[in-house]
Amino acid sequence: MSTSTSRIQVNFPGGKRVDAVVGDRIVTTDQSLEHGGGGSAAEPFDLFLASLATCAGLYVLVFCQARGIPTDQLTLVQDQTFENGKLRGVRLSIVVPADFPEKYLDSVRAAAGGCKVKKTLSEPPDVEVVVSRASAEAASA
Repeated sequence: MSTSTSRIQVNFPGGKRVDAVVGDRIVTTDQSLEHGGGGSAAEPFDLFLASLATCAGLYVLVFCQARGIPTDQLTLVQDQTFENGKLRGVRLSIVVPADFPEKYLDSVRAAAGGCKVKKTLSEPPDVEVVVSRASAEAASA
């Protein structure tokens, strides 16, 4: 078993914005106007939901590309069910065109189900939250 680590740095540029530095990219979030933000970007929870949909979509895309199946008429729709504000269910619907090869229907569903985000949700990691003080030298720099 191999173990590796990675890091995401979070910055607070103002208002209700919270930005994450992921490698050499910045993922910007903001709260909606209704939640006191500027509405300039997706809310963090929306990105969480979108990560599942786009991950499953990538697996579907790669599956189709490997078999030469056109994807211009293909869509994936994700519906969420909430109860008392808590996410209770997610349904991923792959909408294929009428001429989609019948023999691949079960396989394309399985491909979407293989998405790394979905697998992670099935066996969630431990999440530890710690607080530490910056050193006096770092604070004065």
